Amino acid sequence: MQAKKWSDIAPGKGLLELSGDGEILISGIAFDSRKVEPGFLFVAQRGTHADGHLYIAAAVARGAVAVVCETFPDERQSGVLYVRVEDAGEALGWIAAAWHDFPSEKIKVVGVTGTNGKTSIATLSYRLFTRLGFPSGLISTISVIIGTTAETATHTTPDALRLQEILAAMAGAGCAYCFMEVSSHAVVQKRIAGIRFSGGIFTNLTHDHLDYHKTFAEYLRAKKAFFDGLDETAFALTNLDDKNGPVMVQNCRAAVHTFSTRAMAGFRCKVLESHFEGMLVTIDGREVWLRFVGKFNASNLLAVYGTAVLLGRDPGEVLEIISELTPVQGRFEAIRSREGIMAIVDYAHTPDALKNVLSAIGEIRSGTQKVITVVGAGGDRDRTKRPEMAREALQGSDRVILTSDNPRTELPEAIIHDMEAGIDQANRHRVISIVNRREAIKTACMMASPGDIILVAGKGHENYQEINGIKTHFDDKEVLSEIFGIDQ
Repeated sequence: MQAKKWSDIAPGKGLLELSGDGEILISGIAFDSRKVEPGFLFVAQRGTHADGHLYIAAAVARGAVAVVCETFPDERQSGVLYVRVEDAGEALGWIAAAWHDFPSEKIKVVGVTGTNGKTSIATLSYRLFTRLGFPSGLISTISVIIGTTAETATHTTPDALRLQEILAAMAGAGCAYCFMEVSSHAVVQKRIAGIRFSGGIFTNLTHDHLDYHKTFAEYLRAKKAFFDGLDETAFALTNLDDKNGPVMVQNCRAAVHTFSTRAMAGFRCKVLESHFEGMLVTIDGREVWLRFVGKFNASNLLAVYGTAVLLGRDPGEVLEIISELTPVQGRFEAIRSREGIMAIVDYAHTPDALKNVLSAIGEIRSGTQKVITVVGAGGDRDRTKRPEMAREALQGSDRVILTSDNPRTELPEAIIHDMEAGIDQANRHRVISIVNRREAIKTACMMASPGDIILVAGKGHENYQEINGIKTHFDDKEVLSEIFGIDQ
């Protein structure tokens, strides 16, 4: 990338004070002092684990010629430009956007936010528009795809520098659209600053991430801030089946549209028949067979449909392609044993997501089929949802096995103990705890009879387990296939 003057990449708002040469040439940008090279601009952010202001001197020692910060350091080096801003995180987003010549002005970016359904809606929208003949991009929990080139994702929403770099690569590759997940963390941390969204989609809001946001009200405000930031040229598509759907778009400048599987809305869907192979639904009055299971998936696909129509695509053509789409990796993926035991792998890692998946199973199961659920909860994350996870699992299952998910730095026994608090004494006999996840899945398979249904929840597409900060290979679907003695 060619060097640019500070004046060419300066954010248009939030600038408070300048100390030094505003025409200085900058050869790169970093917010980690260890990645600073001679000629770089260093942005000192106040993060959750570290304060970048403590590393300004280190960045300058490594060759930074400009520093963006919220508080000037006590000592300033001559020849270095110091810029004081209101919010360094937001400034970084706008600086990164300017550095890459504002890629979101060259490509239509649609953001998807909410607790559950983000990955499915973003991924299926990418697949739909690719099938419609439009080169497109995807930024999701699972992967980043530029046209047809994919790489494994490390975050639901990347940092501001990486985000603008990805969007620039998409624009350079001729992508017409980008569909991306927008996490609440990304909104609060201003990672999406500098992106002009053509549309925003709200899925739902349920219990999650309270370890970060502290209260549900703060979590809601984080999601709503995304819609508050949409401009008059964008659309906001919100889910009326969630009580927070209307709240998200209050005072929104974008054109507001709605979707629902239950109420009157701009885009409507009704489930007519449900089977393990799929479901028959009506979308805006037209019957269509979907290769998906559950009302939550009907809602996700309705959002995909509504988005495509709002982006100018033909409804009939969109429905034809939607009928051919298949579930996203790790989202209600079914594996059947030779004996007729049905196992379902799903990423459900919140109480509401678990409830939705078990409700979908409940709509299809016969009276004699047992449901056995294997579920855990992640370590170093929101502890308050753990008993609720166990409670929801028990409500929709005949037997529950509590086990490890990704304990990270916590003791798995302690996490399981937190989950057990959600089990009342009268139902304790229906629950067992097995720390080893492989053994828990194996036990569920041994407990199941032909025709029974096993739900393995929480990890979905993940092919690792993180214990004591170390990741080792672990894939729920792979483990089930081995136990069943079948090829994936």
